[in-house]
Amino acid sequence: MSDERDRLLAATVEHAQQHGISELSLRQLAAALGTSHRMLVYYFGSKDELLVEVTKAVERQQRESVEQLAVDDGADPEAQMAAMWRRLTHPSLWPQERLFFELYGQALQGRPHATSLLDGVVDDWLEPMAAVLVRQGMAPADARAEARLALAVTRGLLLDLLATGDRKGVNAAMARFAQRRR
Repeated sequence: MSDERDRLLAATVEHAQQHGISELSLRQLAAALGTSHRMLVYYFGSKDELLVEVTKAVERQQRESVEQLAVDDGADPEAQMAAMWRRLTHPSLWPQERLFFELYGQALQGRPHATSLLDGVVDDWLEPMAAVLVRQGMAPADARAEARLALAVTRGLLLDLLATGDRKGVNAAMARFAQRRR
C-alpha cells in the first residue's frame, strides 16, 4: 500500500468513527477528508470497496486490543472479558458494527465488492483470542475451539444489541458466558 492510501484510509476510519460514513457520497466524504473523490476512487475503486477497507481496518484495531489482553498476565479473565465487552458495546462503535454486519451479509451473498471481507473474518481472530486463553491457563488444544465459540457469542450478542437495543439482556448473557469458565 502507498503512504497516501494508508493516510486516506486512516482519515476515513477516523471520520467514520466520529460521524459515520455509510450515508455520505464519495464526493461528500472526499470534501470532509480534504481530497477529491477521484483520489478515493483511484485508491479504493468504489465507495463500497472503501467501506470494506474501513471495516477491515476497524477489525484490525479490535484485534490489537485483544492482543493487548494477552500481554496482561495479572488480570482476571472475567474482568478482561468484561472490559472488552464494554469497549465493543460502546454506542460510539455502533455505526461501525452495523456496517460490519451489513458488509458481512453482502459478502456471504457473494457480492463482489464485499467478498474480500470473508478473508480472515473468523480465522484472523482465533489466534489472538486463543493466545489470551492459553495465557489464562487453558490447554492449547482447547483454546482455538473456545476462541471460536467466544467470537461467535460476541458477534451474536452484538447483533442482538444492535437489533433490540436490550443492553441489560445482552450484558447479562455475556456475563453468564464469561462466568461459565470459572
